[in-house]
Amino acid sequence: MSGLFACAPLHDLHSTDSIRQKKIQPGTTHSGLTFIEEVVPAAGKTLIPYKKYLLSNGLTVILHEDSSDPLVHVDVTYHVGSSRERLGQSGFAHFFEHMMFQGSENVADEQHFKLVTAAGGRLNGSTSRDRTNYYQTVPANHLERMLWLEADRMGFLLDAVTPEKFEIQRETVKNERAQRVDDVPYGRLQERVAEALYPAEHPYSWPVIGYVEDLDRVGVDDLKAFFLRWYGPNNATLSVGGAINVEQALDWVVKYFGGIPRGADVASVRNTPIFLEKDRYVSFQDNVHLPLLFMAYPTTYLRHQDEAPLDLLARILGAGKTSLFYENLVKSGVAINASVSHPCGELACQFNLYALPNPASGQTLADVESAVRDTLDQFERHGVDTADLRVIKAE
Repeated sequence: MSGLFACAPLHDLHSTDSIRQKKIQPGTTHSGLTFIEEVVPAAGKTLIPYKKYLLSNGLTVILHEDSSDPLVHVDVTYHVGSSRERLGQSGFAHFFEHMMFQGSENVADEQHFKLVTAAGGRLNGSTSRDRTNYYQTVPANHLERMLWLEADRMGFLLDAVTPEKFEIQRETVKNERAQRVDDVPYGRLQERVAEALYPAEHPYSWPVIGYVEDLDRVGVDDLKAFFLRWYGPNNATLSVGGAINVEQALDWVVKYFGGIPRGADVASVRNTPIFLEKDRYVSFQDNVHLPLLFMAYPTTYLRHQDEAPLDLLARILGAGKTSLFYENLVKSGVAINASVSHPCGELACQFNLYALPNPASGQTLADVESAVRDTLDQFERHGVDTADLRVIKAE
């Protein structure tokens, strides 16, 4: 038996801290490539410096020079994740991530993996609610080939897609879901939280990996339509960091990406934080030895002025052995483990509190919930002093 709770919003917290950026006047550089800005750290601030460019087809290019190691990292991030899916088509963004490694017009099946690993590099991809990215880290002298590989699957993927490949990856994704969600203790917890916290039509209400019934519903034509809708260069950012020569890197970017046609126009997403008028209590059965308490508060959205203060609050409440959660729940013997987090997305964020009760304590989930709420009340009464806040910020 495991329990979870979706709770009414926390009080707003505000922050006015910002990092200044040095911006250079935009202008045209290589043919078809416009220089947008250069960002460098302000005095006393920690920031990764970079230069930003825009290709005529809409591809954003970010370059960062760092010669401390003879390596380069190449990342292509597409502004599409599970939040761009439609109700009833969950899991398609993640499914498509798998298809991007099944070869393109000029790259054979599995050849992308082989070329990167043969160069002594590593690669992978990941999908979240808001984005999908593909990345590789290789010795610096292999940069040109990595750019070619990424450009080939951005511009020339569809002709390599076959029904056979599609069906193989459909089964692969379903097996992945079984291994990571359905057959794992507490594996369905986050799905239940999202379903309780968000309205059914909200894009964060369904899991990134998708539901099996939705995966069974889609076909290869849906995949091709998804690619044409979301995988254009104007919906992507190419980031290159490491031991690079900026001028040479730009030449290669224009050479391999410049001829890829612009994709369909993509509208900006709208922030859609949610609110609960009252607490919701949900429980479900799972094949576990211990019950689990999970409480989730809807908060704000990514880059809202309250995001950073809430991140700090999560660390103060639940990070390390000096936190209130450790003192009041773990050290006291009420729970075996307890933590706090504040995951944020473009559309909405949530403030999560987790506790795994200690069976030796004899406490029920209701007792643990009471201890959690008492801890929140304690923080509200006493707050945090400047010295403690300075330590948390420095971590």
